[in-house]
Amino acid sequence: MKKITETDIELLAIEHLEQLGYKYVYGPDITCDGIKPERESYQDVLLTERLKNAIGRINPTIPEIAKEQALKTVLRVTTPDLLQTNENFHVLLTEGIEVEYRINADERGDKVWLIDYDKPENNEFVVCNQFTVIENNENKRPDVVLFVNGLPLVVIELKNPADEKATVKKAFTQLQNYKTAIPSLFQYNAFLVASDGLDAKAGTISSAYSRFLAWKTTDGQNEASHLVCQMLTLIAGMLDKKTMLDLIRHFIVFEKDKKEDLKTGIITVETIKKIAGYHQYYAVNKAVNTTTIATTDKGDRRGGVVWHTQGSGKSLSMVFYTGKLVLALNNPTVVVITDRNDLDDQLFDTFASCRQLLRQDPQQADSRDELKKLLKVAAGGIVFTTIQKFFPEDMEDKFPQLSNRSNIIVIADEAHRTQYGFEAKTKYITDKNGTEIGSKIAYGFAKHMRDALPNATFIGFTGTPVELTDRNTKTVFGEYIDIYDIQQAVEDGATVRIYYESRLAKIHLDEDEKNTIDEELSIAAEDTPEYIVQSAKSKWTRIEAIVGQTERLKTVARDIVTHFENRQTVFEGKAMVVAMSRRIAVDLYDEIIKLRPDWHDKDDSKGKLKVIMTGSSSDPVNYQQHIRNKPRRKALGERFKDPQDQLQMAIVRDMWLTGFDVPCLNTMYIDKPMKGHSLMQAIARVNRVFKDKPGGLVVDYIGIASDLKRALAVYTESGGKGDPTFDISQAVALMLEKIEVIQQMMHGHEYATYFSAPIAQKLSIILSSEEHILKLENGKERFVKEVTTLSKAFALAKTQPEATEVNDEVAFFQAIKARLVKFESNGNGKTDEEIETAIRQIVDKAVVSEGVIDVFDAAGIKKPDLSILSDDFLAELKGMKHKNIAFELLRKLLSDEIKVRTKFNLVQSRTLSEMLENAINKYQNNLLSATEIINELIDLAREMREADKRGEKLKLTEDELAFYDALEVNDSAVKILGDDTLRDIARILVKRVRANTTIDWTIKENVKARLKVIVKRVLREYGYPPDKQEKAVQTVLQQAELLAEHWSN
Repeated sequence: MKKITETDIELLAIEHLEQLGYKYVYGPDITCDGIKPERESYQDVLLTERLKNAIGRINPTIPEIAKEQALKTVLRVTTPDLLQTNENFHVLLTEGIEVEYRINADERGDKVWLIDYDKPENNEFVVCNQFTVIENNENKRPDVVLFVNGLPLVVIELKNPADEKATVKKAFTQLQNYKTAIPSLFQYNAFLVASDGLDAKAGTISSAYSRFLAWKTTDGQNEASHLVCQMLTLIAGMLDKKTMLDLIRHFIVFEKDKKEDLKTGIITVETIKKIAGYHQYYAVNKAVNTTTIATTDKGDRRGGVVWHTQGSGKSLSMVFYTGKLVLALNNPTVVVITDRNDLDDQLFDTFASCRQLLRQDPQQADSRDELKKLLKVAAGGIVFTTIQKFFPEDMEDKFPQLSNRSNIIVIADEAHRTQYGFEAKTKYITDKNGTEIGSKIAYGFAKHMRDALPNATFIGFTGTPVELTDRNTKTVFGEYIDIYDIQQAVEDGATVRIYYESRLAKIHLDEDEKNTIDEELSIAAEDTPEYIVQSAKSKWTRIEAIVGQTERLKTVARDIVTHFENRQTVFEGKAMVVAMSRRIAVDLYDEIIKLRPDWHDKDDSKGKLKVIMTGSSSDPVNYQQHIRNKPRRKALGERFKDPQDQLQMAIVRDMWLTGFDVPCLNTMYIDKPMKGHSLMQAIARVNRVFKDKPGGLVVDYIGIASDLKRALAVYTESGGKGDPTFDISQAVALMLEKIEVIQQMMHGHEYATYFSAPIAQKLSIILSSEEHILKLENGKERFVKEVTTLSKAFALAKTQPEATEVNDEVAFFQAIKARLVKFESNGNGKTDEEIETAIRQIVDKAVVSEGVIDVFDAAGIKKPDLSILSDDFLAELKGMKHKNIAFELLRKLLSDEIKVRTKFNLVQSRTLSEMLENAINKYQNNLLSATEIINELIDLAREMREADKRGEKLKLTEDELAFYDALEVNDSAVKILGDDTLRDIARILVKRVRANTTIDWTIKENVKARLKVIVKRVLREYGYPPDKQEKAVQTVLQQAELLAEHWSN
């Protein structure tokens, strides 16, 4: 039987291209010494005569002199930089060549087109094989070149599927070698294809191998069967005449990434050429079609929703959509809306970096007035703004109309957000006694957007699914246009899998517990108005105080450092830590720096660890080093994206969790309650493709497992396939399975002495092991395959105890694999990225992984000081057999203690027992015994006792402290005014309020009114935030009511 050869694959590809209407030309025939010469020399890469004829055919009204001028422009396109040359030509190819000529002494300007995009059949498509090019004494012959009107727009490199060494990766490497040796061929290139006949991937001249992707469908409706070879699917789908021209004109961008040196101020610009994946191409075309229909007179102004999972290029899809829509609808105005300023900036930067495709510069509207100004045009413009700009001002019943034009398209990023609600809700207004005194109607932002732009068409893009119960999104935007789910993205190589690992004490905030907290609070606050109760929620009584407890943060910091450094020994990458608050972020930074002082550097251009947050000069002193302006944060973002930069870990609260792409980010440590869309978007930061990254890892310190399950339920209900995350145990199981398989392959070969042998003997054992493998049937292929899978699983499971046990054996197997593949030529003598992984593992120095079993032991926390309670009680507590009863006794004791405080300080009026129970209810890891829970309670009690000393530290009396606490509940007031001003207000309030209170003042309306005026005047005088004044006045009066009896005695 005849074996399959590379020539067979070449002829198969040509046959299918001919079926699409391509004309076949044999390369040697058209060389300068061929039987039908079309090239003057082997250096010529254009089929000049065909190009000249096409220019004449496509531009019949242009004078010959102008056509000659256009031809010369194409021939002289070369610059010293290949990518720049390619970009310059792409502009000529997609926008036409500007020419000038005279007619009857009149100077005229016009454009000469190289391709007829409106009539694909008016172009000449040629498939040519064995196209030899000689340049700089380099003789290269790509397998297949596709010419359109004589322009070499596609280069295809093919390998033999029957040859185990002839892979798609080798075809890719061959293309890179061609690019270096004969760059003139690639000046005109639109995209490249690498295939071994079975698998096939396409990319651009600047794409890394990881960004070469398969084309999975021929029509955009159904994925091709896995039994159909990818090469034929790619040819039928991507290289179809109409599709290929559409891709070239509307789906290629040259993205610009500006980087500024923080020290020198020098800005460098890196260009990356990108082409749409099949999911982006078909989704955008569907979206343009639905939008076009929606904008007609009979259209409903709803373009639909595109759901493409995070990491699959949603932002770029929005760019492609906008670029094509600008031409399809004759230059409409496009308004891009996000729900946060940082998202607005990130998406704006993406659009701004793709100006050539958009054919205009996007603009940001920083205010409502600026938005209105930008919309006061007849057509055109790409305007970015946030949804908050569409909120009526205080005195407005509805948002004013900004424009009634119908050629406005509103693109909403993350269209499922609750802010996009359309329905009206009635909000009831009550007095302090809870009596209803009125009502008002409040609308979602969608209503306000419709008021502002009544005739605009709305379309949504989202990375997470719309919940089935979410009527608002469909009401505003319409039905799904296209879905590209997690399973498809992972299978296509557009993203990597995300693995989940649970560690340490988790704090869990689910809905049932939230309801329980609310019920307990209501019971504790009987006869107390709701707004008073809400105001009384002190910051340190919230879960944030538990999560941010010093000893707990020491534990988390130690575990993060150990975990991260352990992973770095396997494969390099960066990490992000998500903290619950700015305070915790700063404190966690300090704890990590205590462990690794060399990670700190006050210089933004140096240092391994940074906190990314906003703030102001009124924030605490220890915050200040972490507060940066927008340009400085952006510069740190560029450092974090650079895999070579020493900045390896970032601590964030909200920033960088959406729309911030860092392919080298492989680990996310979550210590913040998150759920739904926010959780799904955050964890997707680690799913980007990068080098040999086997997957992203989400490490959970707070208990998001149930929230992940709920998010998965929404995901599957919406029609998505594939799990958002995989438990790390799956990686462990795969690792152990592959260890066993490889051990079986090594059966009969003694290698146990390797682990204790000197270096010389180790090398000898590696060589003898290589020989053993090569003697097995298909031994090399099988061994390399199994060790590759093992390495990926091991890299993910490295921090697990099971991985520690097999650490040395994995390193040994990787060393053998490295030997087996090390001397395979890949075209330029360099080793594969997989060998880099093996080398890192081989030199790993017996890293010890220490699992966290006991919170106190892991943190090195000493037993709590029990002196805050009586010796008698402690003796009884220690002697009790049933610790749960001891716990209840402690709970009652502390509850009685807090009741005394209720008479003096409103903001501390929540009972200590409730505070402790709420804290304990959040712990879902069951790692603490009853005794350990008691220690936790005692620790919190000690913290509360320390809080009693705050008055001394702030130099306030007990009464003044109560008023200070009432004012300090408002975070924005603290930020704006600072502690000193709040202290002054507290002192003045005590003095003035006390002078005007009597025992019966609460039932005398005139006294109450006078007090209210006094309090308002004081707050206004000291610049207390106006939007918070009413609430502060009520809280202060309630506090005065508590103290009135005390003052009168």
